[in-house]
Amino acid sequence: MSLKIEIHSFSYKKGGIPKDTSGNGGGFTFDCRGILNPGRIEEYKQQTGCDSGVQDYLETKTEMPGFLDLAKKMVSINIDNYLSRGFEHLQINFGCTGGQHRSVYCAEKIAVFVKEKYPQTQVTVQHDEQPQLNSSALKDH
Repeated sequence: MSLKIEIHSFSYKKGGIPKDTSGNGGGFTFDCRGILNPGRIEEYKQQTGCDSGVQDYLETKTEMPGFLDLAKKMVSINIDNYLSRGFEHLQINFGCTGGQHRSVYCAEKIAVFVKEKYPQTQVTVQHDEQPQLNSSALKDH
C-alpha cells in the first residue's frame, strides 16, 4: 500500500475544517489568515490562488514564503515517519477566510512539493470552496 495524501483548501467562514473520512481523525490544519489577504485588493477579488497575479502578490508582498517553508518542514516530518511505518493516509488542510486565495495557493504549492519530494505517494488536491479548480488541479499534479 502506498501513502495517500489528501490536500484541501477551505474557508473557515463557509465549510470549515474538512472532515477526515479515512478514520484517522484528521491531520494537519494550517491557518493562513495571518498572511495578508490578496482578496482585499480590487484586482485580485475575482481571482484565486492559482492566478499568477495572486501568486506574485503572496510571494513578494507577504510572509507566505516563510509560512509555506515551515509547513513543508512540518509535513515532511510526518510523511517520512508515515512512510517508514507503512501508514496509508495523511490529510493536509489549508484554511483562510474565503477559501479562495491563500488556502488555494498553499494547497497547490504543497502538492507540488510533496509530489516532487515523495514520488511514491498518491497526492490529491481538493479545493472545497473553489470546485471549478478541482478537475484542473488534479490534472496538473
